[in-house]
Amino acid sequence: MKTIYKIAACLLLTLILAIPEGKAQEGEYYTTSDFELWTGARLKYKINKLWSMNLEHEYRFKDDASVMDQNFTELGVKRNIGDQFSIAVGGRYIRNNDTNGNNQGIENHFRWNADLGYKTDIERFTFSSRFRYQQKNEFSSENPDVKTIRLKAALGYNIKKWKLDPEFATEIFNETNSTDYFDKIRFTLSTSYNLKKYGEISGFYRLEKELVGAYPKTSNIIGIRYQYTIKNKKK
Repeated sequence: MKTIYKIAACLLLTLILAIPEGKAQEGEYYTTSDFELWTGARLKYKINKLWSMNLEHEYRFKDDASVMDQNFTELGVKRNIGDQFSIAVGGRYIRNNDTNGNNQGIENHFRWNADLGYKTDIERFTFSSRFRYQQKNEFSSENPDVKTIRLKAALGYNIKKWKLDPEFATEIFNETNSTDYFDKIRFTLSTSYNLKKYGEISGFYRLEKELVGAYPKTSNIIGIRYQYTIKNKKK
């Protein structure tokens, strides 16, 4: 186990150091950094072995977790295909707090997404991946929709006699109207605790790094989420 953790830590450090900083002026490099806090709650309804639905609300804070960044409500539907594959769609209503530039204030956005997922167990390891296409627009705005492709891979490990199993995930983002291959990358270390009939609570640390722009932003994010699952007992 110690060897596995050392390899994962070295891989994470190598990836972080390999990401180039954004160039702002000739011969000089600048980045901005922030600490963020994400909190949310989700209600999941398992209709049967194939279908499930979820309703979620989340708050996100920026500027060292002192200012509301956004809050959103999301409704999603997921269908399992066999034991390993799944497809899902979701819609998210977002209230975004714009604190930059001359036009500041609350902006209303809508985002929808379509996912293709894969998950498999290999002994005590769980490998999962997800391809997501999403499209986001702002109400009452003539700006074009932001279309993004996201690729995510995660590896979890089940520890004997331990209730806080770790998972490490990497996700890359590409806006389809961008000339760059990748616009942003995330590294996430997470765990969850099963409260049995009272639901599940999960926590994570996330490093999110922008890869383009004169002043690419690096965010250190702490997240806490609660989920309660309702199972359909009707046979």
